[in-house]
Amino acid sequence: VKPMICENISVSKDGKHLLFAGQDTVELAKKYGTPVYLLDEDRIREKCRIYKAAFKKHFGEKAVPLYASKANCFKRIYEIMREEEMGIDVVSSGEIYTAIQAGFDLSKAYFHSNNKTDKDISYAMEHGIGYFVADNVEEVIAVEKEAERRGIKQKILLRLTPGIDPHTYEAISTGKVDSKFGNPIETGQAEEITVFTLKQAHIKLMGFHCHVGSQVFEEDVFERAAVVMLKFVADMKEKYGFITPELDLGGGYGVRYTDEDAHLDIETKVGEVAAAVKKACTDFGIEMPEIHMEPGRTIVADAGMVLYTVGTVKKIPGYKNYVSVDGGMTDSPRYALYKAKYTCLLANKMDEALDFKASVVGRLCESGDIIQEDVMLQASVGRYDIIALCTAGAYHYSMASNYNRLPKPPTIMLKGGNESYVVVKGETFEDIVRNDV
Repeated sequence: VKPMICENISVSKDGKHLLFAGQDTVELAKKYGTPVYLLDEDRIREKCRIYKAAFKKHFGEKAVPLYASKANCFKRIYEIMREEEMGIDVVSSGEIYTAIQAGFDLSKAYFHSNNKTDKDISYAMEHGIGYFVADNVEEVIAVEKEAERRGIKQKILLRLTPGIDPHTYEAISTGKVDSKFGNPIETGQAEEITVFTLKQAHIKLMGFHCHVGSQVFEEDVFERAAVVMLKFVADMKEKYGFITPELDLGGGYGVRYTDEDAHLDIETKVGEVAAAVKKACTDFGIEMPEIHMEPGRTIVADAGMVLYTVGTVKKIPGYKNYVSVDGGMTDSPRYALYKAKYTCLLANKMDEALDFKASVVGRLCESGDIIQEDVMLQASVGRYDIIALCTAGAYHYSMASNYNRLPKPPTIMLKGGNESYVVVKGETFEDIVRNDV
């Protein structure tokens, strides 16, 4: 038997049923209904601990990884991050509100986004946000104004673009010079915003941030970005005497969606980045800043799975086959957005041969409502079978919609081999009309 796509996926003793986090997915589908999001709590915690240990070992005691909330955001996830002593990055007042409800200490939160409104800025300060990651001069001015009004000195990082192309999906590449995010170093705009920020009376510039993209596997992307950023840090010290306390290298490590994707060893990767950082600091004659990174997908993706029930199987002889499920692009939008690849498994027939090629599609009235094209399934696939979409813990629930007035599925946390509990209730029809007047 070839190994499964994720370490927490296996098969029952009789070979028939798919197990996730040691639990029978067919039984979970019966208990909670479908579609349903499953999350493996032990796996999430394990990933947090791997990152934290790697940071301490390679970057020193002060270095803390920040969980990138946008990957999957709800109260329980922030409680877990609090318990695991992780920092967080947030990108909206809604994420901040959710973190507050979970009792997360916002002094450990970094507020991103390329366009924060005055309302966002005020709300974040009111609740003691640790840092703003400022994307532009307009934001620096707005933060200065609000901090002055409150009589405080607000910590910020400036987001820069190092000009690195990470060879990732075009849609999720954010480190290039012409990105909508950040201030390019090579055009001189990064230097301009740094000089401007240092002049503000109510802002304490704590350093710089960059983010090269998502689903990055290339060997040296983070290393190259770190060197570019540290050269800038050295330049700012030489020209303006500014010693950079913190450098945030963003997130974006890739995860395994299919067998073609590589296994990334987090500890090794962090070690490689640290070696590049230390060498650059020595080469440029600067102290190593406190280093942060922002894993999101690598913490939650392989801790997640979506279960669906098959409704119809459509065979068009000589053309193609379709297997329709009871969810779709509303709960799993990544294929519709950028043709993201996934592994799909027929959870209740794992012992049968894979001899039927089909497109797994959703129930939405939309031709782009596809979960995955050209999936090899068991020929006996039919109504009431359970399909599992693997590596689905990131950018599913957080991107879910109510298109076609479909309620969002519940999220169920799995723990310790046999425990399961609801962390996000499934929406009802009443929820869908709640704000209609």
